[in-house]
Amino acid sequence: MNLNGARLVCECLGISAADFMKAIAGFKGASKRLELVGKNEHSAFYKDFAHSPSKLKATIEAVKEQFPQRELVACMELHTYSSLNSDFLDHYHACMEKADKAIVFYSAHALEIKKMPPLPENKVKESFGREDIMVFTNKEKLLEFLEGLDWKGKNLLMMSSGNFDGLDFFSFAKKLGVIKQ
Repeated sequence: MNLNGARLVCECLGISAADFMKAIAGFKGASKRLELVGKNEHSAFYKDFAHSPSKLKATIEAVKEQFPQRELVACMELHTYSSLNSDFLDHYHACMEKADKAIVFYSAHALEIKKMPPLPENKVKESFGREDIMVFTNKEKLLEFLEGLDWKGKNLLMMSSGNFDGLDFFSFAKKLGVIKQ
């Protein structure tokens, strides 16, 4: 829809469809929006700025649609004031239903910085509406889990407005084998 909107604006400005198509062919996309970190012949690793319930749902659906034959491991970080607010969490209900594996991460450090009360893991699980959702509050345990998966035929999607408590995406992608050493 955004692409078509841009085309229509260009048309109103007198830019021909041919010139538009020629120029858009080189467009790499917006930074931090479904950004490819690395890929190989059987998996891909994306990160995305998605953090609101609607963006989370749309991003997951887009990756699943692009790779229907691959399992999708979708991990989102609760990082904003609203997402870390227990009263807001119910807005996330069913937004990760298209992910084959759904993971939510948040850190006590983020809660401390924002001077917010502790967030019970069971409240997070209940709010997302998936019995099988995994919740991590420790970056090392999250990494250990992800590194332990067999990535053949799987894609990883990491979504946040934060940085997963300082996760080095490039080094992690190397460990997963989607970036050459």
